[in-house]
Parts: sequence; C-alpha cells; structure tokens
Amino acid sequence: MPEPDVTELVRMWISGWAVSRGSAEPVEQPWGWSIDVGAPVGEVGRHVLPEPTEAEVRKLAETITAPTTWLKLFAEDATVRPWLDERWHLDAPGFLMSVPLTAERPGAPAGYTVTTWERGGVLRALVRTGAGHLAARGQAGLAGPVAVPDQITTVPEHRRRGLGALVMRTLQSAAYERGARTGVLVGTPEGQALYTALGWTTHAPMASLVLDAPGVHAR
Repeated sequence: MPEPDVTELVRMWISGWAVSRGSAEPVEQPWGWSIDVGAPVGEVGRHVLPEPTEAEVRKLAETITAPTTWLKLFAEDATVRPWLDERWHLDAPGFLMSVPLTAERPGAPAGYTVTTWERGGVLRALVRTGAGHLAARGQAGLAGPVAVPDQITTVPEHRRRGLGALVMRTLQSAAYERGARTGVLVGTPEGQALYTALGWTTHAPMASLVLDAPGVHAR
C-alpha cells in the first residue's frame, strides 16, 4: 500500500484534530484548510497549508487581522519566517508523524492505574496513582480510519517512568479496537523522540506562527 503524501497526511491530521478540540469542520481552500476554533484563550482559528508558497502565505497574511489566528505551514521555520512581518510570532516547531495502529493492550506499571473512555468521538486515557492523583493523560480524536493523539501530558513528578508511552499505546490500542488503522499527529520537539521510540515515522516539519499573541501555545 503506497504511503500517503504530506497533503493527505495533513488532511488526516486535521480531521481528527478538529474532533479532539471540538472545533468547526475544516473548510477546504485552494491552498489547504481553514478551521474556526474559538478557544477562549490562545486560538480563534487556524489556516493550514500543507505545501506553502511565499506568494500564498503573504497574500493570506494580508487578509488576517484577528489576534490569535494561527498559520500552520508544513515547511522549515527558517524558510517561512522571512515571509511574514514582525506582527507574526514564531512558536516551537512541530513534526508531522504517522504510525500503523495495532491492538496492544499495554499494562500500567506498579503503583499506577489507567482508565479509558470515549465520548463524542474523543478517546481519553487517564493514568492515576494508587491514591488517585493525576499522573498522566491524553486524548485522541477519531475520524473514521484515522486517530489523532492530542494533548499528551505527564505530571512533572511522574516523568521518566514510561507513563507518556503508556498513554500513547493505550490510545493507539483503543483506537484500533474502534476501527482506526492509522495514527497521525503533529508532535513537539520533545514529543518527537517519544513517538519515534514508539514506532512513529516523521514525514515533514511544521512551522507555527500566531498573529500578535506572543507566548501562546495552542498546538
């Protein structure tokens, strides 16, 4: 089976991301997709360009006036940063990644429990200590055969114990049981190392720029 190209992987990513975040349905554009997000803090909307060109990005940026509007450009930071003026702030880079899903049924390490559930097309995994304290969590948006893991976090005092991997493997297995066969995500530089160790393949970098909102991190 041929590997999907970057544009197809991006389409798969936004389809599940929109479910995970409860955003509006992505709207197809000549250059990619627009998504109304409406988050109270950090993101009013985003424009996603899988194959950005300087002319397209400059023309699009001229039409944007709403603060906390994001551009997600699948290219290197150094390539796209010169295309935009100082009103646009560059966030940390991302990495488009995918993996074939399988049924794993991972077990929690001693001293921890893991709970999963699904509501509204969003899978959630919660890892707690024996005393019931939050240790790690994550979710995945389901879009037919695609699952998009999202917002994977581990509480600082519980890091380096394999809990991030546990959350990911739990979500991947639960998604497979619900009919998904491909996982797609955009990982942070820190997350990329974890996902690579779990068998994910990196396909492209992603530059993130936000209008007039320094220090906001919505990924």
